[in-house]
Amino acid sequence: MIDDAQSGAGPTGQVQSVARAFGLLEELAAAAVTAPDGAMQLAELAARTGLAVPTAHRLLRTLQSLGHVRQLESRAYALGPGLIGLGERATPRLAERARAALVRMEAAAQETANLAILDGDDVAYIAQVPSRHRMRMFTEVGRRVLPHASGVGKAMLATLPEARVREIVARTGLPGYTPTTLTTVDALLADLREIQHRGFSIDDGEQEVGVRCIAVAIPGAHPPAALSISGPATRMTDAIVRTAVDELIRGARSLGDPAG
Repeated sequence: MIDDAQSGAGPTGQVQSVARAFGLLEELAAAAVTAPDGAMQLAELAARTGLAVPTAHRLLRTLQSLGHVRQLESRAYALGPGLIGLGERATPRLAERARAALVRMEAAAQETANLAILDGDDVAYIAQVPSRHRMRMFTEVGRRVLPHASGVGKAMLATLPEARVREIVARTGLPGYTPTTLTTVDALLADLREIQHRGFSIDDGEQEVGVRCIAVAIPGAHPPAALSISGPATRMTDAIVRTAVDELIRGARSLGDPAG
């Protein structure tokens, strides 16, 4: 448990009070999806973040005064409306421009359409149109994953010089999430060359078992960006994949820089 005696800069130069506050917000974001009331009690928040209860309480009260956290009648805490404006301003313009393309992609394939960017060494999902099917693959906007194990990530890596790819994976490693995840540099580079040749990437259960994803990089995007269509492997048949590829290429061209 962290107490107030440890209130200086962290080992990587972080301001600990800021890191702690964001840790609380991230736990509340998870509760918004998993908890019945979208909230979490103080004691559980403190336990999950490793903070002393008084420290967590003080940080939450500060966040509440700023509108980023609210307290329910049950005394549990939840995300506050002050975050809405921040989220809207943080959304890249590309996400707004991609909305029509994502809608077309979902309509054509009837599977979830995503837009992601390469943010540092991570893939960040910034826009989505969920599948109309009741059972669907759901990657929420804001999720971050490593690029080697996702369709969008590999599509973006395939646009980069090999030296930069090697630098990225040297920092991130190549953790295996499923039996089909590419976990060696040679295997990843071979797959990236194949992606360059055929023009799209395939994630066959490399991030999640039973999920198939097809992705195409947006030409000339800065930072690198890619569109994807994903769904259960049982529904992502060869016919659907052909449709997905056509729509992804169309969407990527509409959003990209032809000179890129």
